[in-house]
Parts: sequence; C-alpha cells; structure tokens
Amino acid sequence: MTQPATRPAPRDSARPSVLICDDETGILETLRILLKNEGFTPHVALGGRQALEQVRALSPDIVITDVRMPSIGGIEVLAAARANDPDVPVILMTAQADLRSAIQAVNAGAYHYIQKPFVNDEIVAVLRRAAEHRQLRVENRSLKQEIRRRDRSGVRPVGQSKLWLDALDLAETVAPTDSTVLIQGESGTGKEVVARYIHDLSERADNSFLSINCGALPESLLESELFGHVKGSFTGAVKDKTGLFAAAGSGTFFLDEIGETTPSTQVKLLRVLQTREVIPVGSTEALAVEMRLLAATNRDLDEEIKRGTFRSDLFYRLNVFALHLPPLRERAEDVPILADTFLERTAAHRGETVKRLSAATLEILLAYQWPGNVRELENALERAAILTRGDLIEPPALPGRITNRKPEPFVAERSAPNPTLDTVEKAYILWVLQSEGGNKTRAAEALGIDPSTLYRKLTRYGVE
Repeated sequence: MTQPATRPAPRDSARPSVLICDDETGILETLRILLKNEGFTPHVALGGRQALEQVRALSPDIVITDVRMPSIGGIEVLAAARANDPDVPVILMTAQADLRSAIQAVNAGAYHYIQKPFVNDEIVAVLRRAAEHRQLRVENRSLKQEIRRRDRSGVRPVGQSKLWLDALDLAETVAPTDSTVLIQGESGTGKEVVARYIHDLSERADNSFLSINCGALPESLLESELFGHVKGSFTGAVKDKTGLFAAAGSGTFFLDEIGETTPSTQVKLLRVLQTREVIPVGSTEALAVEMRLLAATNRDLDEEIKRGTFRSDLFYRLNVFALHLPPLRERAEDVPILADTFLERTAAHRGETVKRLSAATLEILLAYQWPGNVRELENALERAAILTRGDLIEPPALPGRITNRKPEPFVAERSAPNPTLDTVEKAYILWVLQSEGGNKTRAAEALGIDPSTLYRKLTRYGVE
C-alpha cells in the first residue's frame, strides 16, 4: 500500500467514527492508523462476530468491512449495520472481486465496493464522501422532523386534559421509532386517531397508512385481507390478491380491535411479527413485508390471556410500547373543546353556520359519563345539530339516554358477587340496546363497534 496521503480533515469537526472489520490484523492496523491520521475516529473488529457486537455498542457513522470472512461475512455485517442505523454508509472490500458479489452488495444496500489491494487516497476519498452522505441524510431527517413538529398544532388530536396530553406526549416520543405500539382504551376513545397521529409524525409519513378492524370480518375474510390470497385458493378467489400487510409497503399498518381475532389468526400474526414475512392464503411462498405495525384493543388482554382467548407470545410481541388512552369520563374538561370541534366539523360538512351549546346543554354533557366515549359525544352532537333549527342547541335535541337517565349499565348484574368480563359486557350491551329502543344499528354506533361485531356478540350471548 502507498503511504497515507495528506488531506484536510472532514468537514464534520466531530471526527466521524468508522468501524473497520477484517479478519487480518495487519489490514486492521494499517486502516486504523490511516483513518486516525485523516481525521476519523477508527474502531477495529477482528472478524464478523466482533463487528456485530460493536455495531450495536458503538453505532458508528461509517462501516468498512471485508466481504469474505470465516463464520460471519461482510454481507451479514452490512445487514446488521443497516438494521441498527438505516443511514449508516457501509463500504465493502474484497480481494476476490467479482460481478456477482458486487451486485449482491449493492442490492443489500452497500454504499460502495472496493477491491483489495486498495490505494490509500482512494479509500480516504470514499470515506469522506460517505461521511458527507451520512451528514446530509441526518440533516434531511432532522429537517423533516422539525417541519412536523412545527405543524403539530394543526394536526394534534383535540384535548387539553393532563391525561390526554400525557398520552399524546408518549405518542410523540415513540412516533420517530419503528417500534410496534399497542394502543389500549375503551371503544370510542380515539385509538385510530392516535395511530394516525403516530404515523404522521414518523419517518413513514410520506407512505401509506392502512387499517382494518379485526372484529368487522369473519376469520376467513380477515385472513385474506391481511395476508392476501392466490387465485383458486377458495371459492370466489378468481385472481391473486395482495394482502394489506404487503400493500402497506414502507408505511404503517394499523390493526384495530386485535383482541377480537381468533387463535388461528393470532398464530399467523405472530409469525408476521417474528419473521417479517407473510404467506398468502393458498400459497407456499413467503413475501417480505416492511410496514410498521400499530395495534389497538378495547379488551384487557392480560385477562384474555388468563382465559386462554389471547396468546401471551403475541401479546409480548405487540406490547413493545404500550399506550393507554383515558376514557372521556376521566377527562371531562375536554368535553367543551371536543364539542366545539365536532359542531364546527358538522357545520362545514352541511354548509351551515356553526351551532353552539346552551349553558344547560353543556351542563348535561359535562355530567354524563359517556360510556361510548368521544365517538358517542360526536354522534350525539351531530344528531343535535341536525335537530336544532336555530343557532343554539338546547337539551331536548340530545338523545334521551343522555338527558333522561343516569347511566347505570350494570344494575342487572350487581347481585353477582364477582361478575366475569363476559357478564359485565353482556349487561352493558343490553343496556345500550334498550336505551336505543332495540335498534341494533344505533346501539352499535353508541357502543363504538361495527354492527357485524354487535350481531356476533349478541349471538355469543344468546340474545336474539
């Protein structure tokens, strides 16, 4: 090799860190001295195994690694480095250069490919370009995040209570990561709203946001929607269909009401999270998926695990970052601002002037317990706005269940000393159904679930 060339230090005064990986100590020492003299901060790893450890421990700015090494090669080091930091440039070097390995390296995401023996000037020039490339990527990401932060005031979900703001703070903390998030809360608390907020603040915001309600479809259709299917795999499968996991691409996929899935579907969801692959219905070939997964449930999954209706291993895969949304009855101070927001939205859709609440109406709304949470409030105000001829909404425009009675959904079951979750749910559903005069469509709206889910629950509880 030639003697180290004299060059100006990289523009980044922080001295970019470089992890050097090779199975030859002579090359490691030569590169370490060269890069130190050229203004970098070098770290060395003797072989691929050490490199994998140091990638995680150091998170270097640049990685330069030999391709052919015993046990763990450069392609595996490349994959680990990119998984740890998608912005890190990885430079591969080999003494046995060939087109096949070069193509493999580029396809795997290599920044550059160098043949041994290399010239010092050449490798330093490549490293300087790599440092500039990384700096631009980092600055670009920071700029996007700053733009999103400045825009938060326009997209932040409405609410001013401490419980709600604390939940949003957690959502904003996890948004820039790729961690799986499990959003828990009662029906109607805004789980999908928060999921979209997380997506909008993430690095995936420019990609798609897809969602599905797991309780809205029977098992066979749900699996086809999630994983896709091949032509002829079942009656009606007249052509291949791409599942939502794959269709989400590099975006975000939101699984709402995941607690409603069957054990069979749960096994397949677990496999997706473990392998990042899906197998379409009727196929034997796995497809890689890149989406970020967000999930939500209104069920107590700990209790479901004890009952044997939800897999504990799937729960732990989903519960990487838990986010709990408080019910509306615990944040009554948000009712006025939510009410104003919903009335403004209704007026805009109907092309009318915005209607306001009378003092008496607002007092009733603040006193009500809102078992259907934010969704029930929105539906009640849309109904009230339609019924009100003038500009001021008075109590008679509100649904009777809000104005005429105090919500005591579990009275019929209070004689039971330790009611089960099924007992409580059944009693609550029957109370809401009675409040809506037996109308199942309105009851489903008040409960914040799809009519198909309500019908399935009524069948489960033996209610016609």
